Amino acid sequence: MRHGKKFNHLGRQTAHRKSMLANMACSLIEHKRINTTVAKAKALKQFVEPMITKSKEDTTHNRRIVMAKLRQKDAVTELFRDVATKIGDRPGGYTRIIKLGNRLGDNADMAMIELVDYNEIYNAGKKEKKTTRRSRRGGSKPAAAPVVETKATNEEEE
Repeated sequence: MRHGKKFNHLGRQTAHRKSMLANMACSLIEHKRINTTVAKAKALKQFVEPMITKSKEDTTHNRRIVMAKLRQKDAVTELFRDVATKIGDRPGGYTRIIKLGNRLGDNADMAMIELVDYNEIYNAGKKEKKTTRRSRRGGSKPAAAPVVETKATNEEEE
């Protein structure tokens, strides 16, 4: 039965799972994208996104919380210095999982997990969103384009 099973244990003991996720998170922060299995990518997404949210506010307390999870000083420094400045205005959804197919040896589902703001291919075609918003009920609607009437030539009138 699945009672009380809120996350994927990934077939590992607790200490091994925490170490593996910490190492994968450090690799993700360092390289901005990594290839892994789909199950590990989903577990990593749940592990790393709260830490990226913590890195938006650079306080000693937040650094200590993230350091306790990641266990690598260089990764914490890069997270708070580089990654946090790039994703500062994003309200969430810092990572993207792209499925790649099956692994050749054991047919495991493979995926690439990446930091969203660091992929120039996906972000190149998108332009900046407008910050103005309209209300659904009482907001003003955009003005319609003015209709320009053209005069008909003499030939068409006759």
